[in-house]
Amino acid sequence: MGNVLLGIDIGGTNIKIGRVENSEIVAQTFIGVNANETEQEILSALFEAIDKVITSNVKAIGIGVPAVVNPISGIVYDVQNLPAWKEVALKEIVEKRYKIPVYINNDANCFALGEKIFGKGKDFKNFIGLSIGTGIGMGIIINNSLYNGVLCGAGEVGMIPYKEGIMEDYSSGFFFTNTYKLSAMELSLKAAEGDKKALECFAEFGSHLGECIKAILYMFAPEAIILGGSISKSYPFFKEALETSLRSFAYQKQIQNLKIETSNRDNIAILGAASLCLQDTLSSL
Repeated sequence: MGNVLLGIDIGGTNIKIGRVENSEIVAQTFIGVNANETEQEILSALFEAIDKVITSNVKAIGIGVPAVVNPISGIVYDVQNLPAWKEVALKEIVEKRYKIPVYINNDANCFALGEKIFGKGKDFKNFIGLSIGTGIGMGIIINNSLYNGVLCGAGEVGMIPYKEGIMEDYSSGFFFTNTYKLSAMELSLKAAEGDKKALECFAEFGSHLGECIKAILYMFAPEAIILGGSISKSYPFFKEALETSLRSFAYQKQIQNLKIETSNRDNIAILGAASLCLQDTLSSL
């Protein structure tokens, strides 16, 4: 892993870019993104940001995008919060400009792969990366390899029908804003102060997330689930309720040694994008 790589996390409001050397981010920058800009305006802003960080010894670029992605052609479709990016040949465009290999996948898959190469996933051959923020995203590692599915669509657990909507309505930031009209961050601050209503809110959330995780366990039977995203930082507030929910899982022997961890790597989104360039190294693990 001695290669110098660039990791790019394209979000709906920001693009974060970091130069990665020896598993650490040694230089980084970010730019704001205006969702109303044209495809070319956003690309121009992306290039301007890359130019600030890239050096002549960068060997490859990895890009994580909240979108449907063809990882072979590098075409991204219907990028969340960037309406102008309906169908963008991102790999071809970036490779043409920088003359080095470019790898692209969706952001949830990048999180899981980043944990496998740089984080707590090193200890597991089969695990799930669950990124919980505004929405919920899932990446799947099977036998040390990332499982993409068609157009990187595997793991869309948030779209499973649940109660009056879909799982994402109850197992992500949408739950807090829809049910309590406050953000997860606001409620987390209240919970840290011992606010009873906020603590009850997180307990309710933990029960719903537990149901989500049970569905994942029935489908994949992983060794571990690694939580990431902004809401994972509030895990102590919903851990007990989540564990209570798992007690009704039908196959208790199966989950006797299940590990539920929270990511401890800063800027895992950048590291995860960079990890796309290192997928071939996993075959030797």
